[in-house]
Amino acid sequence: MSTTTVQLYSQARILRVNLTERTTNSDPISPELMKDYLGGRGLGVKLLYDHLEPGTNPLSPENWLIFAIGPLTATSVPTAGRTAIITKSPLTGTILDSNVGGYLGPQIRRAGYAAIVFEGRATSPVYVWINEGEVEIRDAASVWGKDVEETTDFLIEATDSQAQVACIGPAGEHQVNLAAIMTDKHRAAGRGGVGAVMGSKNLKALVVKGTGKVPVADIGRMEQAVKHARLLIKKNGITDKSLPVYGTAVLVNVTNELGMLPTHNFQEGMFNDADGVSGEKLLERFSAKTYRCYGCPIGCGRISRVQGKEVGGPEYETIWAFGPQCGINDLEWIAEVNHLCNNLGLDTISVGSTIGCAMELVQKGHLDAPLNFANTEGILDLIQDIAMARGLGAELGEGSLRFATRYGAPDLAMVAKGMEMPAYDPRGAQGHALGYATSNRGGCHLRSYLIGPEVMGSPVLVDRDRIEGKPGLVILYQDLSAAVDAMVVCRFSQFALNVDDYAEFLSAATDMEIDGRALLTIGERTWNLERLFNQREGFSSKDDTLPPRFFSPLPEGGSRNRVVHLEEMLAEYYSLRGWDKEGQPSESTLKRLGLA
Repeated sequence: MSTTTVQLYSQARILRVNLTERTTNSDPISPELMKDYLGGRGLGVKLLYDHLEPGTNPLSPENWLIFAIGPLTATSVPTAGRTAIITKSPLTGTILDSNVGGYLGPQIRRAGYAAIVFEGRATSPVYVWINEGEVEIRDAASVWGKDVEETTDFLIEATDSQAQVACIGPAGEHQVNLAAIMTDKHRAAGRGGVGAVMGSKNLKALVVKGTGKVPVADIGRMEQAVKHARLLIKKNGITDKSLPVYGTAVLVNVTNELGMLPTHNFQEGMFNDADGVSGEKLLERFSAKTYRCYGCPIGCGRISRVQGKEVGGPEYETIWAFGPQCGINDLEWIAEVNHLCNNLGLDTISVGSTIGCAMELVQKGHLDAPLNFANTEGILDLIQDIAMARGLGAELGEGSLRFATRYGAPDLAMVAKGMEMPAYDPRGAQGHALGYATSNRGGCHLRSYLIGPEVMGSPVLVDRDRIEGKPGLVILYQDLSAAVDAMVVCRFSQFALNVDDYAEFLSAATDMEIDGRALLTIGERTWNLERLFNQREGFSSKDDTLPPRFFSPLPEGGSRNRVVHLEEMLAEYYSLRGWDKEGQPSESTLKRLGLA
């Protein structure tokens, strides 16, 4: 079969699929949108902000679900294979983008699209099949109720062996707030309930096949930029050694030694058997092979062999969520739980953290349930109940803040803006703590990954206890991360590359010339627009905070006696952002960014 050449990204189209009316239409991405927001997260946020009415119920037909790729997707740029999924979160009520790897993004790009927007609600379960740009809305009754593996296999058989599938499992069908969208069976767009939004639309899956060649504006310039980037990735200890050998789980022992591995629902910062659930132990006991997303020279993904079956992961965050967070040191069981969550379409971070919260509620006498730290009994069945929204599982599936509030102890929910925080105790890293509090999508380590400089010494080691200079550093990482998510490339590439490297990629790939400063401005524009979206939904400076626990000292370990010094950093953060004392972007800031 011959392969066509799709247009430059500037001519890629935005596809709108109205599931209520079962209609589709598409238009090219406008030059203004590309220049100001690029694609991916930036493009999705702009589309959602412009078209969503304030106060829209996230699970209503009026909410949009957007799959967006970027100007580097499916090019030779390292790690340029990811997809951003943007919507309003049912878990938090905030703006939400959830990023996923695998091979879906390049198929969308090769089919000629910059974004796919789903609106409305089908009257019965459907899936959308895009074949080289031709769009069909098909009946999904035969896969509704099936898990992720069964769904993926069935739809590949029903469409094309070269197609890629993004689907929900039972959790998304039941509109559970912790539901994920899965690709490649074990890659998750996990945070914030994107799977619930997909389920609310009666949309079981998006299946895409695109084989068009993706051109770049300057082939020679791109070849040089890619060659340089691959050398930097090869020279970097994290991207060339730590992540390829041990995967993300390499961080278990590192964070534990620093006393910031959250244990027993963040009551402590050290786990007494961290080595037993470490990346080193995972490699020794269960490693089957590595997994690489599209165009990735790093290869951080793990495939483990558990009970005679090859399963994806588990990643660092999952090991923590069902391990130290719940006081459990059974690595094989954790791998089994991870596979179960993937197959049901559940976010492992929020599910594990919410179960840990429930365990502390039992410990403190707020809840009568058979859930105790260090005890795995019944948890596999409970996770099934979460996905099916039944019994205690239905309550847990609302997320830890709603669950803990229901039982009279909201302070035991370890969340920021309603989203469960991941596997780094903020008392151990001041900049990372500020990043949690100011994150536009809630408790998230990837809005500004200060673990890089504060813990891993990348690109340089900074004092994790100091607050001086941290607001400016957080802003830099937030803006850069927003720009990286707009391109769309993997966040791990940031360990080896800098903003000028990314700008060079864009200049070679597109018909616009851009430098590092202009790229950071695109990230800043996206960040401020996300802030405006949240403020329109009722969020304010009072939500830029953390649970009370983090203002009391850790009892032992490498971060003993440390607390978060949030107030001392927040005022400077607002000032450097060009916001007023209430965290509202000033008119001059909005004018400078073209948002006035």
